[in-house]
Amino acid sequence: MSDAKAPAAAVHPRRKIQLVDFLLSFRWIIVIFFVLPFSFLYYFSIYLGDLKSEKKSYKQRQMEHDENVKEVVKRLEQRNAEKDGLVCTARPPWVVVGMRNVDYKRARHFEVDLSKFRNILDIDTERMVAKVEPLVNMGQMSRVAIPMNLSLAVLAELDDLTVGGLINGFGVEGSSHIFGLFSDTVVALEVVLADGKVVRATKDNEYSDLFYAIPWSQGTLGLLVSAEIKLIPVDQYVKLTYKPVRGNLQELAQAYADSFAPKDGDQDNPSKVPEMVEGMIYGPTEGVMMTGMYASRNEAKRRGNVINNYGWWFKPWFYQHAQTALKRGEFVEYIPTRDYYHRHTRSLYWEGKLILPFGDQFWFRFLLGWLMPPKIALLKATQSEAIRNYYHDHHVIQDLLVPLYKVGDCLEWVHREMEVYPIWLCPHRIYKLPVRPMIYPEPGFEKHKRQGDTEYAQMYTDIGVYYVPGAVLRGEPFDGSEKCRQLELWLIENHGFQAQYAVTELTEKNFWRMFDNSLYEQCRRKYKAIGTFMSVYYKSKKGRKTEKEVQEAEQEKAEQETPEADEPAN
Repeated sequence: MSDAKAPAAAVHPRRKIQLVDFLLSFRWIIVIFFVLPFSFLYYFSIYLGDLKSEKKSYKQRQMEHDENVKEVVKRLEQRNAEKDGLVCTARPPWVVVGMRNVDYKRARHFEVDLSKFRNILDIDTERMVAKVEPLVNMGQMSRVAIPMNLSLAVLAELDDLTVGGLINGFGVEGSSHIFGLFSDTVVALEVVLADGKVVRATKDNEYSDLFYAIPWSQGTLGLLVSAEIKLIPVDQYVKLTYKPVRGNLQELAQAYADSFAPKDGDQDNPSKVPEMVEGMIYGPTEGVMMTGMYASRNEAKRRGNVINNYGWWFKPWFYQHAQTALKRGEFVEYIPTRDYYHRHTRSLYWEGKLILPFGDQFWFRFLLGWLMPPKIALLKATQSEAIRNYYHDHHVIQDLLVPLYKVGDCLEWVHREMEVYPIWLCPHRIYKLPVRPMIYPEPGFEKHKRQGDTEYAQMYTDIGVYYVPGAVLRGEPFDGSEKCRQLELWLIENHGFQAQYAVTELTEKNFWRMFDNSLYEQCRRKYKAIGTFMSVYYKSKKGRKTEKEVQEAEQEKAEQETPEADEPAN
């Protein structure tokens, strides 16, 4: 399949889902007449709020931040541990960007409002650090930093993704083969602990264990109220090269690795390694690899160079534009840096084809493309539980983090068991650290000197599998839950990791086979998170979480005597 196709209502032998098929076929009506207009109004109101905030001095923003932190501490002090439920934020479940239903908020819980924490507190050009609050999103960050010729070292593509979600969860971008995941670019974290104490955690202070434990913890160790994040200098444009590749999936995987990882192992040589990398697999025999370098305005405007102002609303969706390299052959163009960063926002990668089957057509892009994208939260808010469950069973959204040398094997597994295309490829480092956090490189990886690896980091790849499986498109039976279980077992056996925003079928035993819990549980005990915040497994677990189930799990953790959990991780 060379392009994402919008499925007609899937033919399925079970009559009970035929109504859901019908509702999905006409969901575009709700999207056009409700979701898109309200999304636009929401984005515009947030934009006005951001402009208002930006007019304030950094000193004034910091003062307001300090007052808001005091309100959070005061709120935690009001909690009665015996009567109130576990602590969680006051954000409605449908606001979260992710596929999980956030059912844990349906049980009794104690809400803490963090909605005021959405400001950029400082851009320190001497330290090259941005201090931001957790609800600052990527669109807001790029709008402020790029005119200063600065950017976060890793700036995730979708505008709606927030700093808090990218730190407590995971985030990746085309620069991650140099800088690692989003959380690897964090310099310091300001956290309100379960007892109301406010701490600043860095990799080398007394809270270094907390600093390393927070990524992937899903906010279950404390409440993040600000972060200091690494900045890098950038130019006004990205010079992007599109290179078509053909062959079997193993050959496509090797061409992808060759696009950014020198075979001589000189991975830290900027003359051999592009600054931005991305791959897209359009079918089992063809893909396009993209590599980018920052470029000045003067270079971009030299005679003969092609500038693609991709930020215009009527432009073709990026994945389809990149696909033209399969017919055109290799080509180069210059894209304004901010347009490049958010290249997948308007179409939500290729998921927009499911939401609006005609959304990629020129007439729609020209007339209504300025309303795109629909806000994910509003899409979720207008879904019934039946539709959500249908998506879980007949649709795949997974980010699979696998070692670079196993990308070909993973692509073959996904083709054989799911047959989902296009597939997104984005390389990233996983660093060897003084402690073992929830995700970590393969033990002894550095001895093998594989392509992309260095002494201090193993090269991984985020394999983004988003769309409808081939079997569903053909109207054949597809057991989404079972395929998800099989995929998770494959990841465990191959030292891979599953992004926690996605639907998971992992049992608690298998969850902790995939992720390491030694440092996490050590910090849960040390910082009194047990009995205050839900554990990360129960927060990620699929399905409804009853208050009794969660409280019993927390009580069991509190009563366990595990001295080894207090020992430093190897």
